[in-house]
Amino acid sequence: MKIALFLLAVVVLLWLLRGGFSRRRDAGTAAPAPPGEPQTIVACKHCGVHLPRDEALPGRGGVFCGEAHRVAFEKAHSQNP
Repeated sequence: MKIALFLLAVVVLLWLLRGGFSRRRDAGTAAPAPPGEPQTIVACKHCGVHLPRDEALPGRGGVFCGEAHRVAFEKAHSQNP
């Protein structure tokens, strides 16, 4: 009986040291985020990457995935020779 109790104590101690208690406690409190409104997806005019309109940068000629692509596109398509 003493051996079984000792083994049980070792198993519980190892479980607590590995973070079993904190993982179990956090699993019940984390709720998934509610789905929001669907977002319009747009393509970067320079590279074609698709991204939500909220994250796109507007520029002359379309929308872009980043400042570098906006500058590169505008430089390549400028009216000045």
